[in-house]
Amino acid sequence: MPKDPVCGMFVREDPNALKAKVRGTEYYFCSNACLQTFLRPEIEVKNLKRMTALSFILGIPLFLFSIADLVGLQGLLALLPSFIKLDVWLFLLATPVQFIAGMRFYRGFFHAIKSRSANMDTLIAIGTSAAWGYSTIVTFFPDWVPPNARVVYFETAALIIGFILLGKLLEHTMQRRATDAVRKLLDLQPRMARVIKEGKETEVPVEEVSVDEIVVVRPGEKIPVDGIVIEGHSSVDEKMITGESIPVEKKVGDEAIGATINKSGLLKIKATKVGSDTTLALIVKLVEEASAARAPIERLADRVSGYFVPAVVLIALGAFITWLLLAGNFIQGFTALVAVLIIACPCALGLATPAAIIVGTGKGAENGILIKGGEYLEKAYKLQTIVFDKTGTLTKGIPSVTDIMAVSNTNDSDILRFAAIAEKGSEHPLGEAIIRRAEEMGLDIPDPSHFEAVPGHGVKGSHSNKEILIGNRKLMFDNKISLEDNEKKIMKLENEGKTAILLALNGSLAGMIAVADTIKENAKEALDDLREMGLELIMLTGDNQRTANAIAQQIGIDKIISEVLPDQKASVIKSLQKEGKIVAMVGDGINDAPALAQADIGIALGSGTDVAVETGGIVLIKDDLRDVVSSIQLSKKTMSKIKQNLFWAFAYNTGFIPVAASGLLSPVFAAIAMAMSSVSVITNSLTLKKFQPKIRER
Repeated sequence: MPKDPVCGMFVREDPNALKAKVRGTEYYFCSNACLQTFLRPEIEVKNLKRMTALSFILGIPLFLFSIADLVGLQGLLALLPSFIKLDVWLFLLATPVQFIAGMRFYRGFFHAIKSRSANMDTLIAIGTSAAWGYSTIVTFFPDWVPPNARVVYFETAALIIGFILLGKLLEHTMQRRATDAVRKLLDLQPRMARVIKEGKETEVPVEEVSVDEIVVVRPGEKIPVDGIVIEGHSSVDEKMITGESIPVEKKVGDEAIGATINKSGLLKIKATKVGSDTTLALIVKLVEEASAARAPIERLADRVSGYFVPAVVLIALGAFITWLLLAGNFIQGFTALVAVLIIACPCALGLATPAAIIVGTGKGAENGILIKGGEYLEKAYKLQTIVFDKTGTLTKGIPSVTDIMAVSNTNDSDILRFAAIAEKGSEHPLGEAIIRRAEEMGLDIPDPSHFEAVPGHGVKGSHSNKEILIGNRKLMFDNKISLEDNEKKIMKLENEGKTAILLALNGSLAGMIAVADTIKENAKEALDDLREMGLELIMLTGDNQRTANAIAQQIGIDKIISEVLPDQKASVIKSLQKEGKIVAMVGDGINDAPALAQADIGIALGSGTDVAVETGGIVLIKDDLRDVVSSIQLSKKTMSKIKQNLFWAFAYNTGFIPVAASGLLSPVFAAIAMAMSSVSVITNSLTLKKFQPKIRER
C-alpha cells in the first residue's frame, strides 16, 4: 500500500484514488490539498522552463538581428520580409518576452506597490519596461524622439528577462528536492510485517501493527516497528538511524528500532512504538519541520532596491516636470525622463547576484561540489561553526583490521590466517573484516573442519589439529583461557576506540586482532584547513565516548558530543543557532538528515544515503572532506564577486543620473552605459571560472 509523499499516510490503490505521475513515478495522495502541495513546485518548474525557453528562442534571434549591421551579418536581415521595418520585427519578437515571460515580474511589481515596498521584481519590471517602452516609442512614434536618439533596446530587455528566469529555474529545480527527501525517508520502512496472531505468523501491512503485538523478523529483513526483543539473538545494522558503524548485538530485553536491518538471527520483537510514534517517523517530522522553517535569504539587491527604485523614479519625474514647467520643452523633458530610467536601469543589478551564482555553482560542479542554489553559497560565506558526523563522514563507516598482535611464538600472518579460517563460516561484520584483510594479504583460507557460532561471544572452529577460539573476553573466560599477562595490551587497544578480538589456539591465547572504524583519507588535512580559517569544529556522533575520543584525538578535534540520537543531533544544532552562530552540519546518513535540514547549511557526502544527499544544501560528490574547505573558499570568492558586481552595477549607472536628469545625456549614451554595466557584471562573474581551491595535500 503506497504512502502519501506529503503527509505519509497510506493510500489504497483503487480507481478513485488521487494520483499523479511525476518524472516517471506514480504517487498516490490522501487529499487534494496534499496533491496540490506536491505538484506546486513541479508546476512552477514547468512554467519556468517554458518561459525561459520562450525568452531565449525569441531573444537570441532578436539580438542577432539587432547587431547584424554592426558585425557584418547583413545576410541575416535578408531572412526578414522587407515590407515590414526591422524595428517592427524586433518589436514583434520582444513583446511576447516582455509581457508573457516577464509577466511574473509585473505581478511581483504589483504586489510590491500594494505592500508599499520595492524589491527585485520592481527593479526588473521598471528597467525592462523602460527599455521596451522607449524602443516602442522610437519604433511607432519616431517624431516624438530627437533624430539622434532614435535607437531601440528591445534585445536588452528580452535577454535580461531570459537570464533572470534561468537563474530562478536553477533555484526552483533544487528546491523541489525537499519533497523527494521526505519520500525516501518514508520508503525506508517496510510495507509488510509478520505478526503472531493466535499462535500463527500472519503478514499484515505495517500500519496495522498495534502496540504490544509480536512481530517476527528473519535475517536480512528490516525491522518494521520500534520494540523490545523478547526472543532470539542477532546483530542489527543500525547505522542508518544511530550512526553506529558496527552492527549492534541484540538479545532478549534489548530495544530494536524500526527500519534497521536484522543481519543474522531470527528475532521476535514486541512492538512499543508504531505508526507516527516510531523513530523513523520522528526523523521524517524533524526533516519536514526544519526544511519548512528555513527562511528565504534576504538579497542585498532587494534591500538596496527599497531605496534606489523610489529615488530613481522621483529623479526621472522631477527632471521631466522641471523641463516641462521651466523650459516648456516636452521633448527634452521626456528625453531626460527616459535617459534617467535607462541609465538607472537595474538590469545589471538584477544580474549581479544570479550571474555570479550561476558561474560559482557551475565551478563547484566542476570540482565535485554540488551547490543547490545561491542561498547556500551566501550562507557558507558566513559560517562560524561546522558540526561533523563521525561514522561515514570523518570515518569510513566500515570496520577494518588495524592491529595484529601475536603473544606467543605464532607470527602475525598465522594469527590472521587462523582467525580468518574460523570466521569463514560467520556472517558477523567483524569476522568479515578479518577475512577481507586476510584476502588482501593473499593468505590461503581453507574451510574449517568444524565451526560453531557462540552468539554474543564469538566462534569456535578447528583446522589442522588446532582448536580455534576467536571472540571476546567472555568466550576466553568460559573456556578457561588466561588473559592476565595481556590485559594491559587489550586495554590499550580498547582505549584507542578499537574492538579487541582474541584468538586462542589449543587452549592458549595466541594473539589478538584489533578492528575499528578508520579515519577517512584527507579528513585531518581538511580539519586543519578549516581550523586555520577560524571556524569552530565539533564532532557529533551516536558512538560511545571512548570511541569518539579516540577518533577525535587522531584528527585533532577538541569539541566532542557523543552518544546522541537523531532528534538530539538536531537539538544540538538548534542550541548552537540560539547562541547566534551560523552553523553547518556535515553528514552522510539517514540519522543525519534532521540535523542537515536544521543547520543553516547542510553539507552531505555524495557517498551517503539518498536522504542525506537530498536534504543537504551542498553535496560533496567526490566524498572528499577537503571539498568542505573548497566549498567555503568558493562561497567567499563568489560573494566577493557579487559585491563587486553590485558596485559596478551602480557605479556605471548612478554616476550618470545627474547628467541624464540635466538633459545633457542622450538615451543612446544612457543605453551604452547601461549595457556596459551588464557587460562588466557578466565579465567579472566569468572570472570565477579561474577559481582553484587552495587545499593542503597529504
